[in-house]
Amino acid sequence: MSVYAADKLIGQARLLAAEYRRTMGKPLPGISNEIALHDAIRLLNLVQVVQPVGGIDATDPLRDHKKIQIKSRTIFDESKSGQRIGQIKVEQEWDSVVLVLMDEDYEPYEIYEAEREDLLEFMGKSSSSRAKRGALSVARFKVIGRLAWTREEGLEPEVWDNQSG
Repeated sequence: MSVYAADKLIGQARLLAAEYRRTMGKPLPGISNEIALHDAIRLLNLVQVVQPVGGIDATDPLRDHKKIQIKSRTIFDESKSGQRIGQIKVEQEWDSVVLVLMDEDYEPYEIYEAEREDLLEFMGKSSSSRAKRGALSVARFKVIGRLAWTREEGLEPEVWDNQSG
């Protein structure tokens, strides 16, 4: 399938997911992960892993083929605290985790990246059994990680420097 066709399909999936939630009152299962995967790869210039294994969804060819796990969270109500991300597969061999935050229209507005060492250090020191299992809040991930991309500014050059050759 061509890149254009994939972009068009993801655009239609965004519309369907948003309309489904407005009509049914609940999110369409699994769709946010697929949209986030597509967005992270496109916006951060990553290469999708054809057969994802071990929690690795993509690699970064401009950063020594860094192995990246991609997570997503759609924020429908920013006033609600305690938003959580899916469990991070700590037993697998990834280098960093990218978190794509999307609005109620399933459009990305921020992408954060956290390094493996930083995540494992926090999980090891945490008294929370959830954190020890790799289940983190969005707020905690933002503290541990760093902003890599924003809707307004695009790639953050001082953090995500894969634009230079």
